[in-house]
Amino acid sequence: MCRYFIYFSYDGAAYHGWQVQPNAITVQQVMEEALAKLVRVPVPLVGAGRTDAGVNASCMVAHADFPNEIDAKQLVYKLNKILPPDIAVSDIRRVKDDAHARFDAVSRRYNYRVVTAKSPFSRKYACRVMPDVDFDTMNRAAEILYEYTDFTSFSKLHTDVKTNNCKVTYAKWRQVAENEWLFEIEADRFLRNMVRAIVGTLLLVGRGKLTLDGFRAVIENKARGEAGDSAMGEALFLVGVEYPDSLFL
Repeated sequence: MCRYFIYFSYDGAAYHGWQVQPNAITVQQVMEEALAKLVRVPVPLVGAGRTDAGVNASCMVAHADFPNEIDAKQLVYKLNKILPPDIAVSDIRRVKDDAHARFDAVSRRYNYRVVTAKSPFSRKYACRVMPDVDFDTMNRAAEILYEYTDFTSFSKLHTDVKTNNCKVTYAKWRQVAENEWLFEIEADRFLRNMVRAIVGTLLLVGRGKLTLDGFRAVIENKARGEAGDSAMGEALFLVGVEYPDSLFL
């Protein structure tokens, strides 16, 4: 068997997240069906992580095992011909046989997009917020994330993970246009719903409904009910997954 990393992007609007689920269409299901048509055998995919319903990815990675070496460029071309318009493969790279798309990732990065004015061109991929939101104070709150590793307060309840510990290495709001801001966050791993819960809680800070000390208390109390509501999924993008160079052949 030969293992490859597949790099791809998708618009999550039509999908119930990445991972295969009963009675719901997912990105993983659509991609596995496309691969099976081309190579004529089942090709299970293991993703770098999960994305929730509606969440997008401009750079997702999954690993797959093929019976023999493949022509990666040809497979990229053929996959893109039969995949729907909202999924696109950008690269396929040979890796060591024991390389793992999820467990070998050293960091993941997400962007969350908000706009402070109504626009017909951003309604699908941005969360509209009030123009008086205080982004400076939200950035001060975001810096507090560096001080902690247990993010139970921002995790979806009743998940099957063994630990809620994550190491956040970057978290900042950045203005990218007159009425548009990006929240960029990077960590070694993320819990389910974590980024959307963090954004929802930071927006409480930005609206003056939660103090910086209150934000710190939300983290320390490890209670999801004390954090803000999850921000809408359509404005969230997985934008990068990093691996050690030593995995690639």
